[in-house]
Amino acid sequence: MRSIPIPTDDETNIMTKIEGWLGLSRPPFYTLGILPFYLGTFLAWRLDHVFHIPAFVLGFTGIVMVMLSTYHAGEYLTRVEDERSKHLFRNPLSGEFGTLPDLIFRRSGPLRTGFVAITLALLIGVILQFGLKTGHFTLLLGCLGALPGFFYSPWPIRPADKGYGETLIAFFYGWLPIAAAFYIQRGYIAPCIHWMALPIGLSIFNVVLLNEFPEHTSNPAVGRMNLLRRLGRVKGVALYCLASILSWFSMYSSLNTGIPRKALYIYLPVMAMSAGISLMMAGKRYENPLVLEILCGLNIAVHLGTMAAYFLAFL
Repeated sequence: MRSIPIPTDDETNIMTKIEGWLGLSRPPFYTLGILPFYLGTFLAWRLDHVFHIPAFVLGFTGIVMVMLSTYHAGEYLTRVEDERSKHLFRNPLSGEFGTLPDLIFRRSGPLRTGFVAITLALLIGVILQFGLKTGHFTLLLGCLGALPGFFYSPWPIRPADKGYGETLIAFFYGWLPIAAAFYIQRGYIAPCIHWMALPIGLSIFNVVLLNEFPEHTSNPAVGRMNLLRRLGRVKGVALYCLASILSWFSMYSSLNTGIPRKALYIYLPVMAMSAGISLMMAGKRYENPLVLEILCGLNIAVHLGTMAAYFLAFL
């Protein structure tokens, strides 16, 4: 009978580091930027019958580098409060959850990789604009995502503590990746993109806002003053419900810009889910930590379902 090999200390250490860096990079969160990028590319193909593979590959790599730099820089700059948040309310969908102990990597490691990633993203932007001739606004669109994302957490800029960080995230994961993906394919931005970005942006705004509820008890100890902390839970719930209602009406309004009407029928189950979450929030069901964690997960499903409605409508 053959004995099962036991991993050596060196092998275990390597695996621990790999797992640590993967956790730091937060792969599940990349879907929030990658899927809108896919949508913009898909629209360029469906509306204008254009799919430029080099532009897509470089654009995809660029957006991954932007998100990598954002997450790694944020890890370095918000470490103390993230540990506090995780200790008081362990929710993988809430806040910065990639924080790892010093034994896995050096303290400055994430900051260095963040700088490398944002440098590569800017280099890709230069290649797209001047090499592939994707358009005069290619670098501008890239910088709109790369620079604010990298400087999202550090003082004194730190939009997360100014009360408008949630709106910026809605822009970064709503209009910007869809418009940028379409632009590098066609050299212009289709009018329908501005309208479909509204319900998508509002849904990601609600994802961020709802994910602040678990952190509400931990933030006072470390000084984070996000939008929910400034408004309080009652007004925060009202804002969440308002954003949900606006997302429903903006979805309907977007149909007047050339988007197939079947998008609305596909969206109806998503709207029902969104309405259910809003009713539970209005009923203060968020006070139950388990229920709140489930609502956070359903909230992401609403966001993804909103994008899926537009994808399927153009098939």
